[in-house]
Amino acid sequence: YAVDKPQAEDMLQETFIKVFNHIESFRSEGSFEGWMRRIAVHTSIEWLRKHQFISQMAEIETAPLNQFQEDAFHKLAADDLIRMIQDLSPGYRTVFNLYAIEGYTHREIAEMLNISEGTSKSQFARARYILEKRINQSQKINYAAAVL
Repeated sequence: YAVDKPQAEDMLQETFIKVFNHIESFRSEGSFEGWMRRIAVHTSIEWLRKHQFISQMAEIETAPLNQFQEDAFHKLAADDLIRMIQDLSPGYRTVFNLYAIEGYTHREIAEMLNISEGTSKSQFARARYILEKRINQSQKINYAAAVL
């Protein structure tokens, strides 16, 4: 969810403070890791809101998407992919992380971010489209460099 390391450290610090302050509310019904992850996600979203990174997310008209090329991810270095995700706008990045990485449904994301389910879907679709373009562009550059 963070753009840079200091921002991520701030979010992580706030997460651990909340975990320690609310440890007594953990019920052993689920995993501690899952409980802590949920706190981290909510804390990150709160942090972004508090620092004006997520304001009112507007509905976005989505352009028709091409089939996402999954094999492109396999050829891409993890650091490059993380950088591309970090370069997304805060709204796109947040929805992408919640859906693709954390596994939340669009309905859950809509409730967390106070947006409509349609907005969540369109933000995710747009983020995927942008990432696809950046990955393809990166591969063309890498191919050109290898040929030269």
